[in-house]
Amino acid sequence: MSARPESARPYRGRFAPSPTGPLHFGSLLAALGSWLLARHAGGEWWVRVEDLDPPREVTGAADLQLATLAAFGLVSDGPVVRQSERGVLYQAALDELLERGQAFFCHCSRSELAAAGGIHHRCVAAEARAHPAVRLRVGTGTVIGFEDGLQGHFEQDVHAEAGDVVLRRADGYWAYQLAVVVDDAAQGFTDIVRGADLLDSTPRQIHLQRALGLPTPRYLHLPLVVDGEGQKLSKSMAALPIDATDPLPALRVAWAALGQPADRLPASGGVTGLLRTAADEFVPERLPRQARIPFAAPHNAPDAHAV
Repeated sequence: MSARPESARPYRGRFAPSPTGPLHFGSLLAALGSWLLARHAGGEWWVRVEDLDPPREVTGAADLQLATLAAFGLVSDGPVVRQSERGVLYQAALDELLERGQAFFCHCSRSELAAAGGIHHRCVAAEARAHPAVRLRVGTGTVIGFEDGLQGHFEQDVHAEAGDVVLRRADGYWAYQLAVVVDDAAQGFTDIVRGADLLDSTPRQIHLQRALGLPTPRYLHLPLVVDGEGQKLSKSMAALPIDATDPLPALRVAWAALGQPADRLPASGGVTGLLRTAADEFVPERLPRQARIPFAAPHNAPDAHAV
């Protein structure tokens, strides 16, 4: 299957939160960064709800996240898709891979996987399970490299570092890697802008895209906001929800954390005016070329609160 080059397609990006709680500052940074890059390219910015893991979801979180984004002026240019409603697409992709022998049923338990070093290279289960997982077959020497739009060249030996990738979990839930690859292609995304914590997932996704004959979008991984102990905010006590009733201060801080001069934003006005100016003044070359930003850093920057 030949794919149309991404450079020949109109830019379409996305922000894809998981509904495990309210949006925090790290989420806002990723949302604003992806929105600004889309607007800079004259393209579209969509939102997708990645609600694949019901045990980890918080009731009402998805709707709260969408409402918060709207309060910050970040509204999807296309229909909001919820992954929990797209199982038919994932099943079709899985069936295709199974039929071609590129995926297989795996009966390994967690203890058996741990005994094998935690990286799956073949099924070593002592007995069959009633509900096995399904994995993507990753052969020896599967080395995938790509040029990240911010982090530079990144390469991974997928076989050695990740092993056979889970596509459907033993509990029946769809795995993130399969769903994100299927949806990014189905929704026509040309550019994926997200946090640097997902940088090492990208080679696995490229390998899966190739197995399914899907186009590979351009990738750009923004710095991950971490707390004082180096933990990402979603796992940290610093992950306080952003205030949807007073969005301007957080937007200004996120703008500064993205390497943009605070004095480029208007001193007064509302969210709409601020974002309009931000889109006009945004310079991608100013984005910080680092994998992590301490949570305190953008708040303590000399110009972070300038108006």
